[in-house]
Amino acid sequence: MSVLAIIGGGLVGASLAQALQQGAKQRGWSILLIEPFAPGNEYQPSYDARSTALSYGTRLIYQRLGVWEQIAERAEPITHIQVSDRGRAGATRLDAQTEQVPALGYVVENAWIGHCLWQALDDEVVQRHCPAEVARMQPTVDGWQLTLTDGSQLECDLAVLADGGRSALREQLGVAVKHTPYGQTALIANVTPGKPHGGHAFERFTDDGPMALLPVRDNRCALIWSRSHADAARLVALNEAQFLDELQQAFGYRLGGFQQVGARHLYPLALVEAAEQVRSGLVVLGNAAHSLHPIAGQGYNLSLRDADVLAATLLGSGAAPGDLAVLQEYQRRQHLDQHLTVGFSDRLTRLFGEPSSLIRAGRNLGLLALDLLPPAKGWFARQAMGLGARES
Repeated sequence: MSVLAIIGGGLVGASLAQALQQGAKQRGWSILLIEPFAPGNEYQPSYDARSTALSYGTRLIYQRLGVWEQIAERAEPITHIQVSDRGRAGATRLDAQTEQVPALGYVVENAWIGHCLWQALDDEVVQRHCPAEVARMQPTVDGWQLTLTDGSQLECDLAVLADGGRSALREQLGVAVKHTPYGQTALIANVTPGKPHGGHAFERFTDDGPMALLPVRDNRCALIWSRSHADAARLVALNEAQFLDELQQAFGYRLGGFQQVGARHLYPLALVEAAEQVRSGLVVLGNAAHSLHPIAGQGYNLSLRDADVLAATLLGSGAAPGDLAVLQEYQRRQHLDQHLTVGFSDRLTRLFGEPSSLIRAGRNLGLLALDLLPPAKGWFARQAMGLGARES
């Protein structure tokens, strides 16, 4: 019997377990899900809960896996997206009706997604080791020996590192990482606007850095505001009234006057890419494989597509799950999707972070042209919805 160990039971790891479990049961495989922090059995809503923007393509994956109906109970649809450059006429607008989809995407609290995924796991196939953490990995003839922090050991044929962007195991195994700082810090918080958001999402680019406001349940908005490191630190130290005043000045009054802001958190921003994503018996997945700037909302959706294609590749092969040729086939199948998505996110970030007046004028014209050219606008919408090209 083959054993697959998923190290990290967050959203990506739990999604991979969900995608694998039915086929694994038929193949007689066992899945080990190893996670330090388990979601609680009872979901507890919170004003300050972190949220993730799920693309329409992600909805289609979760529908196929049978978990979307429950996730949708607390999903806020994004029906319109407006991309604009502050102080300039250029803007482009996307709407679900034009793209002939029920929503361009959805915003869902991370805790709720995790709760739904863990509730849907099959205990006959997925053995949950939680709370547990892998301290050391050693290669064996057929795979890996995993030593947990409590001293216990597990054996597996395939190990999937889904333990986040600061993966200590990735470093321990000598997987090189390309780290490209953006010179910015993201300020993340939930805010309450004075008007109903109506399912509208806003991507707004300013001279001080890009910001996004995404619609959340209960008429909240998830704010992602990228600023210089020093300015982000200044903003997080302001009192509520001062902070809302600065946010109002930067965003304007499309949503009325902002009424409330919750806890503010800071995250230094960089493009992080693992130099290798597969070895014999090993896959690097999720933020451990690639971590993107959050402004374009592409990171988690790309990681889910990776997990989906990985599961399909493993289950579609007659070889052992740790076979290098099988894992290289997964990487080949996802190469184009990763290349396009990482490039789209990185170029968008750099284009709208450029202070040059000439570049600003050019991107303003670009937004105007994008709004007036249906083919270009359609391509942009498909990228935003996670329906871009991938190699088959």
